[in-house]
Amino acid sequence: MPRGMETIINGLKSGLRTTWVLGKVVFPITFLMTLLSHTPVLGWIISFFKPIMGWIGLPGEAAIPLVLGNALNLYAGIGAMLSLPLTVKSVFILAMMLSFSHSLPIETTLAKKVGVNPWLMLGTRLTLAFASALFLSSFWHGGNEMARYGLVEATQTTAAGFLPVLWLGMVKAFLGVFQIALIVFPLMVGIQALKDWSVLPRLTRFMAPVTGLLGVARHSAVMLLAGLLFGLAYGAGVMIEAVKEEPLSKRDLHLLLLFLVACHSVVEDTLIFVPLGIPVWGLLLIRVIVAFIVTILAARIVDRLWRNKIGKGEAYEV
Repeated sequence: MPRGMETIINGLKSGLRTTWVLGKVVFPITFLMTLLSHTPVLGWIISFFKPIMGWIGLPGEAAIPLVLGNALNLYAGIGAMLSLPLTVKSVFILAMMLSFSHSLPIETTLAKKVGVNPWLMLGTRLTLAFASALFLSSFWHGGNEMARYGLVEATQTTAAGFLPVLWLGMVKAFLGVFQIALIVFPLMVGIQALKDWSVLPRLTRFMAPVTGLLGVARHSAVMLLAGLLFGLAYGAGVMIEAVKEEPLSKRDLHLLLLFLVACHSVVEDTLIFVPLGIPVWGLLLIRVIVAFIVTILAARIVDRLWRNKIGKGEAYEV
């Protein structure tokens, strides 16, 4: 079998497995949220969280995708959003918050395995999430129209009766999984091609300006690329192996993870928000800018403290 065809087949298999895994999250949550929207339960939840969400310019129901996204993963948060009537501004703010802060239990554990202070990463992610929400809610005065959720938008109607509500929930859940599959399949084929053709090591040659700007060792490029392309969870294996093969100082490890918690999985975590109908390029641009600003400032602060307290040339300890 030609190598290219084998790559496509393996990528499609990976896409099928990934869609199945994600579908097991998105489908039940979207279905359940649709059912709850036709009961008093959702109203009770909204009323409880309304004052808290109001502080960051979001309606009470926004707490549901926010909690699910942080406790589980992005897809759980998206599954919840697909069943909520939210404005474009609210959806964009939620997407921004979940881009910075999601899958906290899994990805915080990863930070610890790589050798980074997990509490520092957790605090940084939550701070970036809520700071971005405050900034957007205060300075962006547009996006007040209702969000259109791609294929799901056509089913955003109420239903009367038990069976019609069940049918509406099934339709929304199936469409939510289908839209994600449209993104996941080509994405997995692309990732498979990167792996099969050993593109990642070749790309590291072009990362010298980035590692130089961030102030980290040049051989950290593999770990940086793995996080940028595959994300913290998918790229965990690559990142852990990279650290084992070419150890990094604690300083560089913390700076790299600080950059990656703000800006990782730039392809998947950007495209996955397409079904929500928001300006995903704006989402990506803000993440990249924030990641560079935060990491460069952190590097300067750490270096200045190090020179003042311990002395230049010694190993970093965090």
